[in-house]
Amino acid sequence: MVYKRKLHWHMDVTVNGVRYREALNTSDRREALNLEKKRVGEILSGKRASKTGRDFARMAFRDARTAYLEEREAHVRPRTIQFEKERLKPLTAYFGLKPLGRFKAEDVSGYQRDRLKSVAARTVNMEVGVLRRLLKRAKIWTALAEDVRMLPERQKPIARVLNSDDKRLLFQTAASRPEWHVAYYAAVLAASTTARGVELKNLRWSDVDLFGKVMVISRSKTEAGERTIPLTQDALAAFSRLAERARGYGAFGGDHFVFPSCEHGRIDPSRPQKSWRTAWRNLVKESSRRAGRRAAEVALRSGLGLRGAKEAWKQAAAPFQGFRFHDLRHQAITELAEVGAPDATLMAVAGHLSRRMLEHYSHVRMGAKRDALDQLEGGLIAPQDAMQAPSHKQVQ
Repeated sequence: MVYKRKLHWHMDVTVNGVRYREALNTSDRREALNLEKKRVGEILSGKRASKTGRDFARMAFRDARTAYLEEREAHVRPRTIQFEKERLKPLTAYFGLKPLGRFKAEDVSGYQRDRLKSVAARTVNMEVGVLRRLLKRAKIWTALAEDVRMLPERQKPIARVLNSDDKRLLFQTAASRPEWHVAYYAAVLAASTTARGVELKNLRWSDVDLFGKVMVISRSKTEAGERTIPLTQDALAAFSRLAERARGYGAFGGDHFVFPSCEHGRIDPSRPQKSWRTAWRNLVKESSRRAGRRAAEVALRSGLGLRGAKEAWKQAAAPFQGFRFHDLRHQAITELAEVGAPDATLMAVAGHLSRRMLEHYSHVRMGAKRDALDQLEGGLIAPQDAMQAPSHKQVQ
């Protein structure tokens, strides 16, 4: 089919399941028809190479996945590549040998329905987001875009924040066992600098200036996350202990990771630690038990009985239920907001903050101001029944 756009003719044909759309660069319809036939013949015979997008569209999904990732490596961060590899695994298992050029909106919606049976809507949307980039690369997403809808996601709650007593108990618990010390030092840094877990894991000793009392986040979730953060006394103490630990196994070089990989008891300072999840979960559970036990003992001494002690245990342990390592970042930002730090300071220290989170911390600041003002002495205005209306003579 040929069609006219403004003054020139264009062709729109499908050959072997692949759609070809391009300008024919002529204003004469008869010439456009001849050029269309010639172009189709060249495509069928393979004498004329198709455009890059069309070559990509001919690929099976699993082959397109490999080509896509190879192209992306030169333009994005390694963490982005890792993220997209993970998102592409279920997509590849589902679509396999299907050529990109034969994708329809129904294929995408079918994947969404099937995948939603086993994972959350947010995960499905992230996977479809990567699929969309592949289809854009194949120059066919525009034809599908109007008929593909992302799934509604459940609104994520604002992160948990501990009060001062619970925070103190958490860190006392973390410091109580040697096997938790790596998670303990990481937690101190997160709560003292607003650093994310991924930022700490990719921190090298060359990024830490103990004399200048700063650390540089050179690899983050986003470009806005790259920043220089002043170090508090707690953060300096944590780095000092980590430095002693690193010197102990001879891995204190500038290119060595602050939190090195440790597998099967072997430390590899050239690779970052993948996770401290097990230690973190265990120390949070222990913090919950300690808080509950302490509250139950107080309740029993107060004569509240077994039922009162059980209720006190539940209430005291509740703040630690599901408390994530990432919540320490929000703990630090909340404390900064409570002391009146402006938005510009919050963003400079914490890196990227969404508009929703900035609005949340604005409410935090107002709440802190209101709590402070409530401490002022009251009783400055007389009760209503002590106030008398002025008499007629007083008015005159």
